[in-house]
Amino acid sequence: MTMQSLVLLGAFLAVLLVLAWPLGLVLARVGDGGAVPGMTWMGRIERLLYKAGGVSPETDMGWKSYAVALLVFNGIGALFVFALQRLQGWLPMNPQSLANISPDASFNTAVSFVANTNWQGYSGEQTMSYLTQMLALTGQNFFSAATGMAVAYALIRGFSSRSAKTIGNFWVDMTRSTLYVLLPLSLIFSVFLMGQGVIQNFSAYQEVQLIEPVAYSIPKASPDGQPLKDAQGAPVMQSVAATTQTIAMGPVASQEAIKLLGTNGGGFFNANSAHPYENPTPLSNFVQMLAIFLIPAGLCFAFGRLVGDQRQGVAVLAAMSLIFVAATLVVMGAEQVAHPQLAALGLDQSASALQAGGNMEGKETRFGISASTLFAAVTTAASCGAVNAMHDSFSPLGGAVPMLLMQLGEVVFGGVGSGLYGMLVFAILAVFIAGLMIGRTPEYLGKKIQSYEMKMTSIAILITPVLVLGGTAVAVMLDVGRAGIANPGAHGFSEILYAFSSAANNNGSAFAGLSANTPFYNTMLAIAMWFGRFAVIVPILAIAGALAAKPRLEANPGTMPTHGPIFVGLLVGVVLLVGVLNYVPALALGPVVEHLQLYTK
Repeated sequence: MTMQSLVLLGAFLAVLLVLAWPLGLVLARVGDGGAVPGMTWMGRIERLLYKAGGVSPETDMGWKSYAVALLVFNGIGALFVFALQRLQGWLPMNPQSLANISPDASFNTAVSFVANTNWQGYSGEQTMSYLTQMLALTGQNFFSAATGMAVAYALIRGFSSRSAKTIGNFWVDMTRSTLYVLLPLSLIFSVFLMGQGVIQNFSAYQEVQLIEPVAYSIPKASPDGQPLKDAQGAPVMQSVAATTQTIAMGPVASQEAIKLLGTNGGGFFNANSAHPYENPTPLSNFVQMLAIFLIPAGLCFAFGRLVGDQRQGVAVLAAMSLIFVAATLVVMGAEQVAHPQLAALGLDQSASALQAGGNMEGKETRFGISASTLFAAVTTAASCGAVNAMHDSFSPLGGAVPMLLMQLGEVVFGGVGSGLYGMLVFAILAVFIAGLMIGRTPEYLGKKIQSYEMKMTSIAILITPVLVLGGTAVAVMLDVGRAGIANPGAHGFSEILYAFSSAANNNGSAFAGLSANTPFYNTMLAIAMWFGRFAVIVPILAIAGALAAKPRLEANPGTMPTHGPIFVGLLVGVVLLVGVLNYVPALALGPVVEHLQLYTK
């Protein structure tokens, strides 16, 4: 571990806390329906939107009505994104005349962006028109993030309400989250990114002359298009020289901003945040990491204010931060060690630029190991999935950390809204376990935790491991699943396990050695993404409804404090224990075996 890494991590957390505290005040006002200071003029736009949509903002919903509205809204969104991809070849704002997307790829992408996953089995600049990028993908970046915030607000109301039959209004929560939080922050962040060099235009792709021609060889073809072979059956090669290069253009900054602030992660370009048009400078790289954690951290402070005890939000934030710091230190340390097999070949740190300072394989050379590994921890702790390095090229232990951060349930800051409501579900489980140990009915924030809440909590926690492990098992058993593996053995298994961990936990990053843009993986991963999102949200809304209907009890001498270090330690232990019990056998077949193989001849 280098001093540079420690300083970078410390500066990141310090700036995050400074920014998240005031944002938490705004998020609390958004959640309780109050006017946001400095943005009262937005109230007129808000009322116009309700009138246009026929929404009565004063009418609250029970949890079932809230869930139905949420599912219908997101279902229609998925159909819209699917249709736009299938028709983009005939629609405007397509200067490159890109073709319509195949049905299975369109299905996968539609589900991916609606579920806040942004798994991309395609190369954005070669596949999606400007209209599709802006109207379908960027639009869903806003709506999926707002959906997560809405669910978080609904669950918080469950804790703060007293014998209520409702948990809020989904349409109001969606509207306010978008108008008062996501749009203003995205506008500010877009302007900053453009100042750093991120492009924002509608130009056709630019063809430019290379300073020096690049020579390379390609197989020679016969007039009928078949490859020519010599007498020994080897392909006949011909030398060609490239004198021009195509540079992709497009409205990148606007999509980049909400991609990060909304913990979406889908890049305009295939290289994502490693592309200089998406992430041009070390400063933009640092601010992008802050943007990923900003709203999830701010929601912790908002949670404390909305339940009337700021210490509760700080406790949740502390648990998230402890796990994040520990995971980040592990991945940084793992990648700052020279690869043992390369070192055995004499390519030690003094002799090879590849090994200088550690494992540079797959890292962005503009940022180095420290900033690349911190980005990897941030993007997988949050359900973002944006990357500035190739996770597939990390060392086995370094790659295991991003995988495990996802498998913990994306609750270590997690996605916008989803991180908080996921951690609160673990908090319910933690107080239930504590109640069993001391022989008392468990309580959290004055609400008794009884059998119904525990049934819903169990479903919410266990649905993603079922999807991850079940999907991985099916993929490794079938030929169509194994066909996508580029690296056989333990690493190939890790690629499949990472893909389903990313999909079911709505992250979106990948071990890109897996060729996943096939009908099999497009379908299987889409199923994992959809149920990984909405099969978790529905039981959480059921918990919110059940808690809202209960009276809020006053604390007594037998009540377990849920804001001190003991509870924080219990919460961290429960999160880690559930992750370990679910995934250690699978991790042993992938990253653990691969790590041991590094030290065997």
